[in-house]
Amino acid sequence: MAEILVLVDHVDGEVKKVTLELLTIARRLGEPSAVFVGSGFDAAKDRLAEYGAAKVYVADAEELGSYLVAPVAEVLAKVAADSSAAAVLLPSGAEGKEIAGRLAIKIGSGLITDATDVVSDGGTFVAEQPVFGGSTIVKSKVATGTPIITVRPNSAAPEASSAAAERVDVTVELSDAAKAARITERVVEEKGERPDLSAAAIVVSGGRGVGSGEQFSVIEALADALGAAVGASRAVTDAGWYPHQHQVGQTGKTVSPQLYVAAGISGAIQHRAGMQTSKTIVAVNKDPEAPIFELVDFGVVGDLHQVLPVLTEEITKRKG
Repeated sequence: MAEILVLVDHVDGEVKKVTLELLTIARRLGEPSAVFVGSGFDAAKDRLAEYGAAKVYVADAEELGSYLVAPVAEVLAKVAADSSAAAVLLPSGAEGKEIAGRLAIKIGSGLITDATDVVSDGGTFVAEQPVFGGSTIVKSKVATGTPIITVRPNSAAPEASSAAAERVDVTVELSDAAKAARITERVVEEKGERPDLSAAAIVVSGGRGVGSGEQFSVIEALADALGAAVGASRAVTDAGWYPHQHQVGQTGKTVSPQLYVAAGISGAIQHRAGMQTSKTIVAVNKDPEAPIFELVDFGVVGDLHQVLPVLTEEITKRKG
């Protein structure tokens, strides 16, 4: 069975959920093999084995942590060549897409980004992919070389399937180009208890209808009750009501959660491009003609400052 390589997204061996999703997709296509770059493999091994990684190619040379993404592409290129991999799957974040682009050039292969599903059709891998700002869903396949596909978080439910996670050490002599950009300092970002926006299973977003930055607490309260990440429209971040790293949309982050709640968001195409692949969409808006209602599963016409506190209270009550 052909190997499907999955790049492990981790922080010092703490494996992120998107990797488990990619391993689940890889099992449909062939034999999943993980590629682990950096330190912390011992902490990650059991998790990777639990979700089906037959082999784990480990590149943990100390110098790999001194540079940006280029060395990861060189590691993947070597592993793809040595293993005759049938495909390479990567997380579809900013870093994953940059690595994928560099890898595609190195091995002369086609690249598909932002896939929401990948299936095998007679030995050919076909990716489902939203295009034109999310207004159209197409099925794409790579015509040349080893398919390289970045997949959006929350595109598949992780399914455990025990495997050996046999370690295979990889050594790569980095090119001068890969060492051109060096990391000079690392700063640990203080994180709250809310999940990361890009990978969250539930997102609650607020728009211009919230009214002000101070009133954004109504969005945060609902998010905390649901265990969700907080998102915002471009109008909100441009106005300085909420930090830009929380912007959802074509010029912000693309999310595909199981549940997306849009409160006070009109639903302009710029915002829709970043969230309309969400599995279930709920909107609260006092304008019954708001474009957001065209794509929702459930819509509430009403003042979010009246609706959301009641919803938050009811969710809290049921959780208790």
